[in-house]
Amino acid sequence: MAASGRHAGHYINKNSKSLLNHLDKLLGQRGFALSSVLRQQTATLQNDSTEAIVIPRKKTWGKEAVLEALASTVNRDPTAYHYQFQDDPYLTPRTSAESKLYSMSQESGRAAAKYFVDMYPKYFTKDFAEPHIPCLMPASVVLSLEEVSEEALKERIGLRKVGAAVEMYDQLVQAGTPISKQMTYDLLDLVCFYGDREPAQEGEPEADQPEASAEELRRKRGRFHRASDTLRGVWRENNNAERLFRLLPERDARCYSAVIRGMVKHGAFAKAFDMYTDMLNNRLTADVDIFNALILAVPEMREAYTEKVDFITELLNQMNQQKVQPNLQTFNHVLKVLRRCGALAKSISLQTLSEMKALGIAPSLASFNHLLAIFYKGGSAADYPTDILQELLSEIETTSFTCQDPEDVWFFSSAMKICLETKDMKLGYKVHSLVGVGDNWRLLGDSYQQGMFYYRFFSLLCLMEHVDVVLKWYHQLMPSLYYPNPQGMRDLLQALDTESRLELLPSIWKDVKTLGHDNKSDLVEELLSLMAREKHSPEVQESFADCALDIKAAFDVDRRKPSLEWSPLALGHVTTLLLRAGRIPQAWEMMQLFKSKNRIPSEALLEDFLSKCSGAPTTAVELVKLSAAFCLPATPQLAQRVLLECDLTEDQRTTLSELESSWDHNE
Repeated sequence: MAASGRHAGHYINKNSKSLLNHLDKLLGQRGFALSSVLRQQTATLQNDSTEAIVIPRKKTWGKEAVLEALASTVNRDPTAYHYQFQDDPYLTPRTSAESKLYSMSQESGRAAAKYFVDMYPKYFTKDFAEPHIPCLMPASVVLSLEEVSEEALKERIGLRKVGAAVEMYDQLVQAGTPISKQMTYDLLDLVCFYGDREPAQEGEPEADQPEASAEELRRKRGRFHRASDTLRGVWRENNNAERLFRLLPERDARCYSAVIRGMVKHGAFAKAFDMYTDMLNNRLTADVDIFNALILAVPEMREAYTEKVDFITELLNQMNQQKVQPNLQTFNHVLKVLRRCGALAKSISLQTLSEMKALGIAPSLASFNHLLAIFYKGGSAADYPTDILQELLSEIETTSFTCQDPEDVWFFSSAMKICLETKDMKLGYKVHSLVGVGDNWRLLGDSYQQGMFYYRFFSLLCLMEHVDVVLKWYHQLMPSLYYPNPQGMRDLLQALDTESRLELLPSIWKDVKTLGHDNKSDLVEELLSLMAREKHSPEVQESFADCALDIKAAFDVDRRKPSLEWSPLALGHVTTLLLRAGRIPQAWEMMQLFKSKNRIPSEALLEDFLSKCSGAPTTAVELVKLSAAFCLPATPQLAQRVLLECDLTEDQRTTLSELESSWDHNE
């Protein structure tokens, strides 16, 4: 039994091996595709295993990377004021003027603290910051090296002590001490940049500067700049800059560049071109900074448009001949000068942009701002070529810009102005969305420019959008980004009037008070006229009456600012609103104000008031007396109505009859 079992197992094992060998051969013949794939994968794995593993470089993060990552996770709170005012809730601004005042006060406090820390460093030696923060420690603003040496000269140049640096240089020359070429260049740069004057300290006028006229002050404060405004100055004859230049043993392009740029900066345009000619006669090649300064001075050297264009073309040809590569400032200066070349500038400006593209120079926002100024000059808005701005926005709508030119901050305000003048809401949305790309919001400019941008955008919304959309943007922009001025609030009132949403006027009045515009008589009168123009439901009339009483309190308040003066229209509107709400005693108080303020009520107001006095004969008689006191022609008719409609006593009837007869006698 056991033997037979062993034989059976041996037989099964032998037959199974032969069966498996047969199946392997069969699969080898039929599965050639699968085998080749497996062999290929095996070979690939072997090759990959022999290749070296490359470890990526360590990522270097910026110091603000964590803060930026955290900031990207939250959105702006439209109900919150700017973050710089959140440390002191008492100084929360309500208007754009207060925002500017408080921000400047805050910066002034920092500047004052910095001044004392720098002037008296011995009292601020304790370093509390861990790790050390150099910018919080006192900066050296007092000269510490008194000996005549190049190190002392370097210290004076670093501290921008123009007179002391020139005096130290002269002492070194007299002593025969050699001075390095780089130190001489730095001194020449300092003297030329400041026009051989001491730089003005914080809040101090520049030394030796003549008193500015009202026109010059208007330009400096800043809203309408011309090309020559930034170049205005006085370059004195034979100043230290020219003297240092003449003392140089070897004059290269670097020295000429400093002097030419200084002359252009301080208004010596003709001398700058003479210096450029002298440099060419000495067979020197100008650098790009020299050409940039000369291009910016072209409008001061030529009057006619064609002469300016020819002069610019000549300078650009000289750049090409001297193999000087232009940069972004070169083309921006060309476009800036073309703004003063009339109709000739349009075709040339487009050629300038094409040249920038050919050279691989990306335009900045200042380039686009100059282009808009060239194509959108004063005149009828119907003649504006809106396709220029539309094509421009289509090209840069997803671009994040960085500041490369001081005039980059004018683009957004100028573009939104064009959208407002052409009443193009679609373009206005595109300009606003471009501000939200990356850090473009940083290029909105100062508080004035930012306020103008949002004022124009909001005015465009009030003109073109439905009132619900206007109110949505109104609550999103105020007060975190925009403080509406009186004109902006008038635009909002007109939008509410157009869409017949006058029931919202009381809430708008609360915002008017918050913004500090409750002392603007034209705005208050327009608000009152909208509420009093037509009758509404009782609920709305009650809210209008409450708002009218609040406005009356604004007239009566004693304030330092110029207060409101009661006009006949304002008195009449408030009285009408109180009458419609059935508040007769308060309306009668308003009628008394007509007499005390020496204002004459309208006949329609007297008729309306009398219609509400059928149950108050005493008030009706007093109303007729008030009309007679102003010698109004409607007095007899009012007296007749009171006699017919009211239940009067004999004394009251006698009084009215006397008033009527005295009026007839006067007639």
